[in-house]
Amino acid sequence: MDLLNKYFPDLTEDQISKFEKLEELYKDWNLKINVVSRKDIDELYLRHVLHSLGIAKVQSFKPGSKILDVGTGGGFPGIPLAILFPESEFHLVDSIGKKIKVVDEVSEGLGLQNIKTFNERVEDLSGNYDFIMSRAVAVMPTFVRWVKGKIAKESKHDRKNGILYLKGGDLSEELKDYRNAKIFELSDYFEEEFFDTKKVVYLPLKYKP
Repeated sequence: MDLLNKYFPDLTEDQISKFEKLEELYKDWNLKINVVSRKDIDELYLRHVLHSLGIAKVQSFKPGSKILDVGTGGGFPGIPLAILFPESEFHLVDSIGKKIKVVDEVSEGLGLQNIKTFNERVEDLSGNYDFIMSRAVAVMPTFVRWVKGKIAKESKHDRKNGILYLKGGDLSEELKDYRNAKIFELSDYFEEEFFDTKKVVYLPLKYKP
């Protein structure tokens, strides 16, 4: 929690309470359904929670906005961002049922009202979103194909609607066909060594009816 207070000093008491409960909930559920590695569960706030909140350093979400988290796994980045932006709506999708079960149980344990979950492939999901986010579930060309037609027409934010993607390493080859992609180095926001190679990639997407 010291990490979160360090980088997000304006958290409300309710947000702090929810973030504090995360570790207990994940440790409990991880014993039943393994969704986070043992090494990562011991560094949950660094490797999962703060990493997820890296998106918030790049883009804040206005009340009423709809965000899709693709391949959410155990609920990252969706759950931490849903705590941070309680007036935005987050849809978390994963094709693996046991992972969605953990997301449902953690969300219920936290009393989160702004999360909906879907146990299906993102290609089969209907609806439009202001932003679509994920943590490195596929290379960008594949991901763009998966989410085609799921971007809302009107932008509520100064930044155009599109993809916010947590990735690491050298992305030059993967992004060579996306000249309008913008890369944000998380090491510019967080000083921990874990973030030295971590990035948020923003890719604006056009609305396609």
